[in-house]
Amino acid sequence: MDAYEYDTLKGRVVLVTGAGRGLGAAICECLASAGAHIAAADVNEAAARQVAERMAADGGTASAFALDVGDEEQVRRVLADAARQLGRLDAVINNAGIDVTTDIGNLGSGDWDRVIRTNLTGPFLMAKHCLEHLAPGGHIVNIASTAARRAWPNASVYHASKWGLMGLTHALHAELRSAGVKVSAVIAGGMRTPFLLDRFPDIDASLLQDPLNVAKAVKFVLTQPPETVIPEVMVLPMKETSWP
Repeated sequence: MDAYEYDTLKGRVVLVTGAGRGLGAAICECLASAGAHIAAADVNEAAARQVAERMAADGGTASAFALDVGDEEQVRRVLADAARQLGRLDAVINNAGIDVTTDIGNLGSGDWDRVIRTNLTGPFLMAKHCLEHLAPGGHIVNIASTAARRAWPNASVYHASKWGLMGLTHALHAELRSAGVKVSAVIAGGMRTPFLLDRFPDIDASLLQDPLNVAKAVKFVLTQPPETVIPEVMVLPMKETSWP
């Protein structure tokens, strides 16, 4: 892709994990509306298919894939299939994430392993195996959280996974720059998505932000010129108090 084309997403192929709902779906729809071809991947294949069908109905190009990001063989297969079906792979958005909200005394080792597997091991596997498929100037974007910048009670494994994800992001930013691969983190504050609304029904949704606003930040990160990379950007709701 020529340098002058990097201010647009037209024709670029972007794989999004956790694409079936919430922020993942918003990212898919935002990037597709800008002309990107989308590989929508989710552990819930039916949800990913619905997202892809919505984009196709709007005239976009999208494919759906079942993907457990913590399963290395699935990661290998989906990356290869997406690159083959869509003709290339320009970016990977590591958005899939889960949480178990409980105190340390009640946090089971199985829950710990499950959250770390999805939130941290998954982005590692995606980054490791996407490199053989990324087109020149390829980009890896990891969706982090304000949970990677401060801490609150009953979220120890989520904090550990997101702080770890920021470490992974900056390490890969340093490691892959010489190969021409960009690596960025988008640190999202609270959003009106099922991730929060389903688990905390009493939360004041008016204090949260539209996930589309964070999706637009992902688009911004992806459309920088070849000579520029944004290692991290934070997108906060104006009123939400999880961040000072």
